[in-house]
Amino acid sequence: MINTNLTTDRPTFVTHLECSMTGERYEADRLHGLSRVGRPLLLRYDLDGVGAALGRDALAARPTDLWRWRELLPVRQTRNIVSLGEIETPLVPIPRSGGANVLVKDEGRLPTGSFKARGLVMAVAMAKELGVTRIAMPTNGNAGAALAAYASRVGIETIVFCPEDTPEVNVREIAMQGARVWRVNGLIDDCGAIVGKGAAEGRWFDFSTLKEPYRIEGKKTMGLELAAQFGWELPDAIFYPTGGGTGLIGMWKAFDELERLGWIGPARPRMYAVQASGCAPIVRAFEAGEEHAERWEDAHTVAAGIRVPRAVGDFLILRAVRESGGKALGVGDPAILKAVNDCARSDGLLLCPEGGATLAAYREALRTGEVDEDERVVLFNCATGLKYPMPPAPATLDRHAAIDFDAL
Repeated sequence: MINTNLTTDRPTFVTHLECSMTGERYEADRLHGLSRVGRPLLLRYDLDGVGAALGRDALAARPTDLWRWRELLPVRQTRNIVSLGEIETPLVPIPRSGGANVLVKDEGRLPTGSFKARGLVMAVAMAKELGVTRIAMPTNGNAGAALAAYASRVGIETIVFCPEDTPEVNVREIAMQGARVWRVNGLIDDCGAIVGKGAAEGRWFDFSTLKEPYRIEGKKTMGLELAAQFGWELPDAIFYPTGGGTGLIGMWKAFDELERLGWIGPARPRMYAVQASGCAPIVRAFEAGEEHAERWEDAHTVAAGIRVPRAVGDFLILRAVRESGGKALGVGDPAILKAVNDCARSDGLLLCPEGGATLAAYREALRTGEVDEDERVVLFNCATGLKYPMPPAPATLDRHAAIDFDAL
């Protein structure tokens, strides 16, 4: 499953990988899962080389897509790049439902309608480069859809396992884009256990969150984009919907790399890991001062994308939140649904439930004085709201009958 004859035909600066807990080094250009102690691996780059090869002015001249950051990404061979058009996502003001200084990073504009495209496009490209032919993944919906799309595009066989109550549109989307999808009577970590068992038997490569090292490199482009969009400064606070937490970890990594390049200063946003109160293992661990989060039993929430009872990168999420001076915040389903409704009706932006959770958390943080209304705040809407159930709209009009225009 490993291609040992890689040749570099594009600028690439990966030097090695290292265990996020112990710092143990691992060789680049080899297929890896978790480290020897069962923790995520992080890619390291020759940042002096990147700085010598690329400046901010040269970057600004490139098309504003995900691959403009190629010197800070791992794919070595141009022929292994896969793309469905990963744009730089916009920052959308929501002055009426959020406030004058609140912007939504609308990740629903990406291929397959969610920010999972960022991580999976990178992970699939590297799977192709390293000779992987069959992949399996647990998903709450959007990650499976992104995996199916990109893997089908490059001819990699894919098997996806999802909780039985995964939204129907997600399950059909995964199947339509070429994966074999199975509904499982359990939660996402139960699905992950099936994936892990099959991987241990050599049936497929395990693409679970953070169990391969490249999804985080795609997700870190959210942080790279934010820095560029804010003129090489960063916002005061970021509210991020947190299940597996890959994006929050990735952004924190991106900020460190940009500072080491000299492109930004040491100032960092306060990072707020937002969870639903019906599944909030990171919030519980944060409030208890713990480094790791125990599994959350009986997980339930309308925001299925953040219904993750246990995260393998829990300590990395908690570390970033604490180092930034932020917090882990839990919000209830009523507040989530109200935020979705308010944003749609007042600002015309249809958030997914997970995006609604960030707006609900921001409102609560504003109420408690955790944030100030004058601060620049970014909320992440991680998927298009069009994928999710909406309230019925049953009104009809008989064109043949007399029409009461006043009643309309």
